[in-house]
Amino acid sequence: MADPKGFLTTGREVAETRPVAERVKDWNEVYVPGSLLPIISKQAGRCMDCGIPFCHNGCPLGNLIPEWNDYAYRENWQAASERLHATNNFPEFTGRLCPAPCESACVLGISQPAVTIKNVEVSIIDKAWDTGDVKPQPPERLSGKTAAVIGSGPAGLAAAQQLTRAGHTVVVYERADRIGGLLRYGIPEFKMEKRHVNRRIEQMRAEGTKFRTGIEIGRDLTATDLRKRFDAVVIAAGATTARDLPVPGRELNGIHQAMEYLPLSNKVVEGDFVTPPITAEGKHVVVIGGGDTGADCVGTAHRQGAASVTQLEIMPRPGEERSAGQPWPTFPMLYKVTSAHEEGGERVYSVSTTHFEGDADGNVQSLHLVEVEFVDGRPTPKPGTERVIPAQLVTLAMGFTGTDVENGLVSQFGLALDERGNIARDADFATNVDGVYVAGDAGRGQSLIVWAIAEGRSAARGVDRYLTGTSELPAPIRPTDRSLTV
Repeated sequence: MADPKGFLTTGREVAETRPVAERVKDWNEVYVPGSLLPIISKQAGRCMDCGIPFCHNGCPLGNLIPEWNDYAYRENWQAASERLHATNNFPEFTGRLCPAPCESACVLGISQPAVTIKNVEVSIIDKAWDTGDVKPQPPERLSGKTAAVIGSGPAGLAAAQQLTRAGHTVVVYERADRIGGLLRYGIPEFKMEKRHVNRRIEQMRAEGTKFRTGIEIGRDLTATDLRKRFDAVVIAAGATTARDLPVPGRELNGIHQAMEYLPLSNKVVEGDFVTPPITAEGKHVVVIGGGDTGADCVGTAHRQGAASVTQLEIMPRPGEERSAGQPWPTFPMLYKVTSAHEEGGERVYSVSTTHFEGDADGNVQSLHLVEVEFVDGRPTPKPGTERVIPAQLVTLAMGFTGTDVENGLVSQFGLALDERGNIARDADFATNVDGVYVAGDAGRGQSLIVWAIAEGRSAARGVDRYLTGTSELPAPIRPTDRSLTV
């Protein structure tokens, strides 16, 4: 193990963030560059190298956490990077964006603050990039087989990299103008700078993966044409159908889905716009939805100079400690203060929007809400609690209901859907159509980045076996596996 007494002698320390007044003026990551390396070896030494490391169960990738904690403690960064990459194609993504179910399952977390697994992970991979330990891994020989991957989010990129390294010729199709999917346009720059995505794409290009942007399968290229060109297809198009809010006034100008709003600020950083077409500058902003996407909208609005920011959530405020109904090692629903929430704004729980009001020009001006309580599991309005708040920009961040079916991808392939509207698949991640596989949110439904990467790796094994009759690629999860929750 690392330090046998580390968990007794060292307290938990996390990455230092830049001052709020400084970071809201730019789009750089909120953390102080280099602040982890002076403390991270001791933090890794808090790992107890448990006889049964439940962090493995918490992580769908099966990351070898005690092993790379030990190497990080000893500052053997090359060995730590090798163990990290053994199970995860993109640890710099998960180290920044994953909510860390591994830490919720940490054995130390039963009685003390858990090991800072995410911080150790991101320190290892950032050090590996700095020292040149991350290199392209092209295949020794080509199989002569071809595969198309639809979608370049974490599931699609993981599947593509695995299949390329197995010797297949892989082309990734992305309907946006740049590769990365939600990593590119759904995650604000202050949570993950896109240079991390760019250098992984360049690594994949050097390995042989090909990328095609601005092509939407179903519209720009039919499923029939794609199947003629490739021996196998992986659908990793995500669950991009956003949940809407069908209340009076929804049609007013200034009410947008989060994924209509967030990508525009990323395009500003990319240099596509000087000012985004949708901006919070000088406006009273309301974000409907209390999850991570809602927090991304909050942080974006702060940086655009909003007059005020209010985030609404229909559920009650979670507790700050585990409840009896959410015992270790499950992933609990806890009250989180993200970097965006540290920057200001108001969070309102147990409320539901009844309708919007606008001005004479059809622009939203206010939002009417009512407090709710849950009766038999359903939100029920509390009489006499109605009120009005100003709202000149409203973003809907209420989650996603399934994969896009309007572009023709599902119908053209003839894909079967499950009872939740996701693309159905078997134990090998294969759909009902021969040679067509599905990975990520398109098959699982809205989920976490760590599950997307695990799905991409597992689907790649199914495709590799389909193309060659056997496979040595790892499959960390089954399609039916779910998070360790209550």
